[in-house]
Amino acid sequence: MAERNRPGDAGDPADDEVFDDEVVDDDATDDDAEPVGRGGTAVAERSARPKKEVRRTGFFGRIGGFFREVVSELRKVIWPTRKELLTYTTIVIIFVAVVTTIVGFLDLGLGKAILWAFGG
Repeated sequence: MAERNRPGDAGDPADDEVFDDEVVDDDATDDDAEPVGRGGTAVAERSARPKKEVRRTGFFGRIGGFFREVVSELRKVIWPTRKELLTYTTIVIIFVAVVTTIVGFLDLGLGKAILWAFGG
């Protein structure tokens, strides 16, 4: 079910004011503007970030961490339905069969041409 914007949410058309056919967003401020020139605030913000604490673990701890990350990434995957999987599999098999047929005929033709050219 789609969510609706509530009054006061960013992007709500009711919060926008209209001046001479120009829409002005109330939520936009000058703070959102990117700095002009060199340096700017982006460099200061980048250097002010706290550094991540580096955890040192043993060999088996790193292997365990790797598998935990793999599982967490696999949970994010949007798996195809059975119907989609069968459709995609059929398309791939047909495509591979067509390309294999084309390559086979090219191989047969070029092989016969080489034998004819060199007197085989």
